[in-house]
Amino acid sequence: MATRSDAPVLDTLAAMTVDSMEHCNMDEKTLITTRIAALVAMDAPAISYLAHINPAVKADFTVEQLQDVLVAIAPVVGTARVMSAAGHMAQAFGVAIALAETEAEAIANAEAESRSK
Repeated sequence: MATRSDAPVLDTLAAMTVDSMEHCNMDEKTLITTRIAALVAMDAPAISYLAHINPAVKADFTVEQLQDVLVAIAPVVGTARVMSAAGHMAQAFGVAIALAETEAEAIANAEAESRSK
């Protein structure tokens, strides 16, 4: 029996992503490259890029490779889409950094609290 989630939409999207990756024979970098190109072509919002930051980091995807993707697809998708994507990516990175800082702060606070007991 399925359990009720507090974030059913995000859980569904995560499950779809995992399912897609399990049925795809691309290496991690090619998969990330393909997904980023598709996000740019669709003019996806920042949250869509945020969902790909962790997999990109795990695949050792570099900023230079990201720039190469944007350069490669610019003639096809156009300047406006590439510039929009760059802004959305910047927002996603900002959110990812803020989340990481919040998590690090929570861990530090928990460790400090456990040491004081």
